Amino acid sequence: MNFYDLGLNDEVLDGLDAMGFHTPTPIQEEAIPIVIKGDDILACAQTGTGKTAAFLLPVLDLLTNKPASQSIDGLILVPTRELAIQIDQQIMGLAYFCNVSSIPIYGGRDGKSFAQEKKALTKGANIVVATPGRLKAHLQMGYVKTDKLEFFILDEADRMLDMGFVNDIKEIVSHLPKNRQNLMFSATMAPNIRKFSLSILKNPKQINLAIAKPAAGILQAKYEVEDEKKAKLVRSLLYTQKDKLVLIFSSTKLGCKKVAAELREIKLAVEEIHSDQSQDKREEVLRQYKNGTLKVLVATDILSRGIDVKGIDLVINVDVPREPADYVHRIGRTARADTKGMALTLVSSKDKRKMDAIEKLIEQKIRLMPLPEGFGGPGRPSQDSRGGGGKRGNYRGGGGRGHGGRNNNNRRNGSSNKGGNRSYQQKKK
Repeated sequence: MNFYDLGLNDEVLDGLDAMGFHTPTPIQEEAIPIVIKGDDILACAQTGTGKTAAFLLPVLDLLTNKPASQSIDGLILVPTRELAIQIDQQIMGLAYFCNVSSIPIYGGRDGKSFAQEKKALTKGANIVVATPGRLKAHLQMGYVKTDKLEFFILDEADRMLDMGFVNDIKEIVSHLPKNRQNLMFSATMAPNIRKFSLSILKNPKQINLAIAKPAAGILQAKYEVEDEKKAKLVRSLLYTQKDKLVLIFSSTKLGCKKVAAELREIKLAVEEIHSDQSQDKREEVLRQYKNGTLKVLVATDILSRGIDVKGIDLVINVDVPREPADYVHRIGRTARADTKGMALTLVSSKDKRKMDAIEKLIEQKIRLMPLPEGFGGPGRPSQDSRGGGGKRGNYRGGGGRGHGGRNNNNRRNGSSNKGGNRSYQQKKK
């Protein structure tokens, strides 16, 4: 099947052709006809499978050539600022030939940005991509026009619930018209997600694809090392890997800063992303990382969901995430679009129970690697485990197979931005 078989209009198909996308992913193949038909959806698919395009393409199809509106046609709620920015950029690429405007709405910016958001929410924009807190602030001022809204989309729904956005979402929904189409997309489908969906969705069609399993192209391995040695172990692992594109996750801001400081000592160009930074700084760091001028990025779980960066060779978990599903999301930043990559996790004695839960979830025993000389402690490779290879735990020891390379035919989410679609600023005079 290709996108032509899904009944999308010519403007959307022209945009896909220009970006080199021809074949839909399984989630896109199932979701697009349902959305075009007008049904609600509760969809679950693992990270990196193209969920974003699965709802953007049919919405763009339905909004293309629609007369200019003084209201909002579609609202997409997302958990993080970075994801709001990325989805808006994807709309720019996919809607290059469509008469569709969009605007991202998120906090951490100056008053000028807030005024621009107010103008869009007052005069109308086809699609608004927003974080809950920022949108709620606008709604409470009484000028947001949602009376003609047709589409309400919750992306990364499980993450939004984990971050405590339930009450914010309920308040936002109370401002929306009852007669609307609702789409809920999530990477996991815990019972609380299904229960929450009942308060929003109406007789939804359900899609469940490959829940909570890492991509096949990820070579996984772990090291057993205590917390006080983790930053130095990361430094040792990356000492000879200065040409690799690396994403490092830490659960805390302090952990990010400590690891980044160690890597700067070996002259690596490294930056951090966490909540202590200004939004402008976070956007600039992510922009450098995406274009390849920055090779090593240390981040909190802000970047574990939905952020698509092509060609990440290696993901390192400095600590084991609290929830097993978060492990899948973190390592899913590599080996995207059928490429290959490596994921390394540093496990302290207090992390072992969480690591056991992860291995149970993914139904795989992650290979234990020996520590480099000078670290001591446990670290014998297990005989029956699977995952990435390597001598003395060095990433290079995997024979270079962790390097996934860049896939110019990535059809996962249409994140390429060729040309400038009619952004809000361009279209709304």
